[in-house]
Amino acid sequence: MSETATHLGSGKVRELYSLDDERLLLVASDRISTFDVVLPTEIPDKGRVLTGLSGYWFAQTAAIVPNHLLALRDDGRSTECRRLEMLQIECVVRGYLSGSGWKDYQASGAVCGHVLPPGLTESQQLPEPIFTPATKAQTGHDENIDRAAGAALVGEELFDEAERLSLDLYRFVSAQAAARGIILADTKLEFGTDGGGRLVLADEAFTPDSSRFWPADEYAPGGPQPSFDKQFVRDYCESLGWDKTDPGPELPDAVVTGTRARYVEAFERLTGLDFDAYLARPEVVLA
Repeated sequence: MSETATHLGSGKVRELYSLDDERLLLVASDRISTFDVVLPTEIPDKGRVLTGLSGYWFAQTAAIVPNHLLALRDDGRSTECRRLEMLQIECVVRGYLSGSGWKDYQASGAVCGHVLPPGLTESQQLPEPIFTPATKAQTGHDENIDRAAGAALVGEELFDEAERLSLDLYRFVSAQAAARGIILADTKLEFGTDGGGRLVLADEAFTPDSSRFWPADEYAPGGPQPSFDKQFVRDYCESLGWDKTDPGPELPDAVVTGTRARYVEAFERLTGLDFDAYLARPEVVLA
């Protein structure tokens, strides 16, 4: 760590440091959380997968929207990035009906104000991708909100631009993922504004922690899907009868190994790069 780096705070997965008035250092740990609890067991290289995939997608989408990335450090898990004024909403795009969107649809037939056709099933593809913002919860789960609530938080103009950019990014990445046999079911994005008021993509982008990626050859609407994320961990924790409060359970080696393999597979399939090549030279994802 740079001697001039000042620790600003800790998230469930990331550590945030100040480098100077213009730059931050974002360090992705190997911590894993499930049901909003950080577990005592880490997943080796998970932070490097998140950092490498984010760097890859920042480079791939730079023509659509500017991003906060300045440099990837040699450890493969640290990102030097621009300071921004972050929007106070999570920008979520859904192309398939899953997670909290599925629960909302079951209850009301709508998701974040989008009235959907009747009779849809869990994990079914939507007629068109929809923008479904959420609040940023300091503790617990984010809360889905509609357009009026989102615009009240950030202003009409920024809300409209965030919606447009989010949908453009989703369509671009989902097309690339589909070409590699992966469905991008939904994704969560974060934007900030720079000194000129321009929206900038920040935090992480299109990783297994911020997106639902499903293997296309196993896709079967009508229920939950296998995914490139914490599925092994969630299934194991559920099997224990754990009450989903801190402290979380230790993970056995088989669950750790299986989860790491799923994250690495997502990296390699989405980028077309060997993960060991990234570990040897992180900037390979920026080419």
